[in-house]
Amino acid sequence: MTSQIKKLTLLFIGLFILLGVLFLFLWPNSNDTKGKKLYHKDKLHAATLLQLDDPLYDNIITPSSLKTELEKKENITVYFYSPLCHHCKETTSIIVPLGKDKGIKLYLLNLLEFKEAAKEFNVKGTPTIIYYQDGKEVRRLVGTQDKAAYTEFFHFKS
Repeated sequence: MTSQIKKLTLLFIGLFILLGVLFLFLWPNSNDTKGKKLYHKDKLHAATLLQLDDPLYDNIITPSSLKTELEKKENITVYFYSPLCHHCKETTSIIVPLGKDKGIKLYLLNLLEFKEAAKEFNVKGTPTIIYYQDGKEVRRLVGTQDKAAYTEFFHFKS
């Protein structure tokens, strides 16, 4: 009986070590270069780190880049979201592919990482999509919508 207990103990210790090693290698690293490149920040929230390899979240814009685009009087569509918002996860899975299909360059601004941007761009909740024309806001869609509402919102070309 004692040898069985020793074997089970060693098995559990081995599994624990294996899980620890897998966790270290598979868990996103807070110093991830992709995260630094996209967000221009050294530290990112864990929920943001988990999105770094998701192609739906490739077109990130920072508040300073958005301000620059607006100052240049660019036409730009921005999706304000939070990785912690379950409505945003639904919305992202609809609007990012829809934007690509419609030829709309859709930028994503992560309000979890840039909390100050909510006040700066008058975003009261997520998800929010804003279309700026000649640097000025002309359309806004707030909250979870169905695909038809997003299609109607994207009837322009940015």
